[in-house]
Amino acid sequence: MYVCYVDEAGCTGALPGPGSAVQPVFTIAGLMVRQDQIAGMTNELIQLKKRFYPNLLPSNSRYHDWMNAEIKGSEIRKLARSSARNNRRFAYSVIHEVLQVIASHDGKIVGRVFIKQFGQSFNGTAVYSSSVQRICADFQNLLATQNARGLVIADSRNKAKNANISHSIFTQWYSANGNPYPNLIEVPSFGHSDNHAGLQLCDMICSALLFPIAAELCCLSHMTDLTHCHAQHSTLRTRYGQTLRNLQYRYSVNTVWLGGIHLSDPLSNRHSADLFT
Repeated sequence: MYVCYVDEAGCTGALPGPGSAVQPVFTIAGLMVRQDQIAGMTNELIQLKKRFYPNLLPSNSRYHDWMNAEIKGSEIRKLARSSARNNRRFAYSVIHEVLQVIASHDGKIVGRVFIKQFGQSFNGTAVYSSSVQRICADFQNLLATQNARGLVIADSRNKAKNANISHSIFTQWYSANGNPYPNLIEVPSFGHSDNHAGLQLCDMICSALLFPIAAELCCLSHMTDLTHCHAQHSTLRTRYGQTLRNLQYRYSVNTVWLGGIHLSDPLSNRHSADLFT
């Protein structure tokens, strides 16, 4: 049995122009983990929080209360661009440990990164739905190769958005052409990140790594509003690009490589591999 945790970073609004403060990147990823690794992964994440944020909760807090105390990837992203060296070093240490937790429990990552075009519409509903379908297809391949069953748990947004995503998989599941995800035991379910270590780790991948790396790589030279782009974030690619590359789940179908992290960049025409080099 495997679980695929899905989270995203960035908004689904259109980007009016280079001077806009709208987030120029939208990224969504799935973290795929074998069921028997989840308990160990959860305990290691709690230990990480206690080590790096010892004052996050009162000293008399129960051990499992630390699951509710989230370290948000967006906050780590801010520290990674700080003018204070100690802040940057702290962020790098947290990211390093997060990647170690994922790697030590054989976690694998798939997902998509979208760079928005100036003045063009950005259909967030279609982008999110097609991305989850792609993640489910990649997850299905993993499950089939392992002769295993699986469940998708996505970070909850709101009822209407959640229902739309589940229904997009439901309609494929009961298509006249057959179920493309036979190894999934149900359509995607939705959880709150404060109850799932997998969602919190996936948030770190999306918010603290993929989003800032893509914003610096693809958008920095085009944007005049630098709210979401910073040259310092190139260090994230230098430090962690190879590790991210190695954590991808990739597979070949008829000599075509699928899975992994796919970059769609109409702004700078960068390729997916550029995220890691």
